[in-house]
Amino acid sequence: MERIIDNPDERTWGMLCHLSALAGAIIPFGNIIGPIIVYSVKRGEYDFVEDQGKESLNFQITMTLALIVSGILVILLVGFLLLALVGLFALVFTLIGAIKAGQGEFYRYPITYRFLK
Repeated sequence: MERIIDNPDERTWGMLCHLSALAGAIIPFGNIIGPIIVYSVKRGEYDFVEDQGKESLNFQITMTLALIVSGILVILLVGFLLLALVGLFALVFTLIGAIKAGQGEFYRYPITYRFLK
């Protein structure tokens, strides 16, 4: 059985690890900078935030690399579709991660390379 976090502060900060990635819509690389900030500030205080912060960072780094590759593939005209699909995929799963963390669940993103362990 999976462990569920009861502490509302811990759940909120875990959720913010995921939602802070939406800063990428405004700031270049904000999708990585936002989770790094939340993770750095709260990782020592809550184990759940440390776990979800690493998970969010791993996913956002993976998606950034996928976007870079898609951008390069624009030259071959395949990248336009890939850019849209990767962007939509990143948005949907970031929101799912935030919802699950807000419910106190330890969320794992699909198709994510674990840079941080």
